Amino acid sequence: MSEVRNSYTLSSTTELLFADAVACVREELGDAGFGVLCKMDVQATLKEKLEAEREPYIILGACNPPLAHAALGAEPKLGVLRPCNVIVYQQHGLTHIAAVDAEPLLPLVGNDELAPTAAEVRRRLAAVVDRAAAG
Repeated sequence: MSEVRNSYTLSSTTELLFADAVACVREELGDAGFGVLCKMDVQATLKEKLEAEREPYIILGACNPPLAHAALGAEPKLGVLRPCNVIVYQQHGLTHIAAVDAEPLLPLVGNDELAPTAAEVRRRLAAVVDRAAAG
């Protein structure tokens, strides 16, 4: 629907229902070579731990093994910034999809060898967000 690029995310709003958006994101991640290492249901966790009510919010921890291998080979401590998180959430009745933009994180790491890998991660995750939002 509408794509927004801010300082650290690649994001879009979609007309898909929340559950459909999550399914589309998972499918698009797979097509882009990413597996989902973990799924965090923020809504359920906050309800259980704090009895707090919020709209649906899922974090998918995604990993593309060849890209992760290349990145960790260049910078072993990069694991603190992994996996590549992709979120699907509802806010005010709208469904949003966002993924981490790896390129703006490069100055934090200070290793120019990561630039090609970060650019490839960005390219693939931007396509995931765009295609999933389109349904």
